[in-house]
Amino acid sequence: MCGIAGIIGPDPSEAAISEMLRQQAHRGPDHTGTYVDKGFAAIGHNRLSIIDLSAKANEPFKDNSGRYFLSFNGEVYNYKELREELKHFYDFKTVSDTEVLLAAYIKWGKECLQKFNGMFAFAIWDNREKRLFAARDRFGVKPFYYIQKSGHFYFSSEIKALQAVTKNDTTNEKVWANYFTYGTYGMPEETFFKNIHQLPGGHYLEFSNDTLNIERWYDFETNISKSKPDHTFEEAKEIYFELLKESIKLRFRADVPVAFNLSGGVDSSLLLALVNLFEDKRRISAYTFYTGDERYDELPWVKKMIARTQNPLKKVKLSASEVMPLCLTMADLQDEPFGGIPTLAYSKIFRQAQMDGVKVLLDGQGMDEQWAGYDYYLSKESTRVIQGTGSKSAFKKEALSSDFSKLAEKPVYSKPFKNELQNKQYRDLFYTKIPRALRFNDRISMAYSTELREPFLDHNLVEFAFSMPDHFKIKGNTQKYMLREILKPLVSEDITYAPKRPLQTPQREWLGNELKEVVWTELESLKSSEFSSWFNHQEIKKEWESYLQGNNESSFHIWQWFNTALILNKR
Repeated sequence: MCGIAGIIGPDPSEAAISEMLRQQAHRGPDHTGTYVDKGFAAIGHNRLSIIDLSAKANEPFKDNSGRYFLSFNGEVYNYKELREELKHFYDFKTVSDTEVLLAAYIKWGKECLQKFNGMFAFAIWDNREKRLFAARDRFGVKPFYYIQKSGHFYFSSEIKALQAVTKNDTTNEKVWANYFTYGTYGMPEETFFKNIHQLPGGHYLEFSNDTLNIERWYDFETNISKSKPDHTFEEAKEIYFELLKESIKLRFRADVPVAFNLSGGVDSSLLLALVNLFEDKRRISAYTFYTGDERYDELPWVKKMIARTQNPLKKVKLSASEVMPLCLTMADLQDEPFGGIPTLAYSKIFRQAQMDGVKVLLDGQGMDEQWAGYDYYLSKESTRVIQGTGSKSAFKKEALSSDFSKLAEKPVYSKPFKNELQNKQYRDLFYTKIPRALRFNDRISMAYSTELREPFLDHNLVEFAFSMPDHFKIKGNTQKYMLREILKPLVSEDITYAPKRPLQTPQREWLGNELKEVVWTELESLKSSEFSSWFNHQEIKKEWESYLQGNNESSFHIWQWFNTALILNKR
């Protein structure tokens, strides 16, 4: 897990590439490196050493011929198998997945992407052809941002690195308007800033002679259409269980300590159970957060799991007094709006892991999307994208000014399948739930120089589960049905069939009580900000007073305004 950066164009500034790397130094404190092809390119890298800790694996990494230079963020988990396949083609000098990735590209070109099982964003500079090739993993676990300006192409792992050298901080008002109106965080290629773009997950780009070409390389829909989901329930359960174990096994490949995040839910309970199926992985440490509010804390379920497996458990507490300082820190790290107080609680896990010398954490992201775990999957009519907000709308369009509100345009998501449940899952995988969670989590983990691995987002798992018939996913009102049946023999039944708990912190209570003074101060600050014209301030005051009087079924709109004030006022 690292940071990548680059400037392609005439006479790229070495000072600029150094500043970009400084801005994202937290992503890779173990080594900072640059390569400059004078007059054409400057490539940079922040290294967090996970596999092959030697200096020989530092980046930008040069191939044996000296033609190609690689800057790579992420992991190719099946690198050992690929290295074996490539050993007669390439003379390896390290035992890193970095060198395997570069050798694979040299042999297979862009087709190497189909062979990788991993999470990655990387860029390869060809100093003979003066061409950049860059790619992002299937689901966009690792970030890749870019901007074209003044005849140069800039890319980096974080937006702040681009802004530091291009001075481009103009807001993308349409994305902001959609955020307030529909709760969206932009389409796969968008950011909250004008002219700063993302390379969508599952895409690659080529840049040469001031020409940018972007292509999709991961064809999820075709892969699903080729699958033949004609297995019996028991057959499918057995196949999926083997895929799960293989995914966990691959993601324990590291030359540094590994631990995992644990909540009381089905997904992380399954992760814990699977980890302990491997004899050499028993006693791996688990981390969990809590707030001391028994209405929300998952400690009772966590303790039941730990009592069974005896893994060491680190409990990390978040208190209301920590929220504001953490919010200010997170506003700087995230660059864009981020999830609520649970995101802050989650960040404390990574801080504790860093203090404990743990460099890799696993978590259970991705199961709800592949096995239809969110409450709104139960309704064919539901178009919601926010879990657990009650019966009323989580968004307050009336709190926007009329001119700003007109900029909002309801996103239209592709519906490539005849099955409506699959179309909702597809939306959440590629447009809504997964992209925003991955962005939040990447920034949190990297803030503390810790690698986060998502074993349940192995593409083999996702494709297999997605292709299963609806009644394998939902039986009656029981969601993630097959997953629960897999978990049943591994844990107690009250954990196996525990309901989905969308809220893990007392966010609605803290915003309206312990934090109400600071929240109102931030909401009031919007009046004097350069973005004041976006809002109907009387309506915000009215909604705030209503919230304090108990109309708090959803706190999302309060968080949106509060979070926005923090993000925009820091600029």
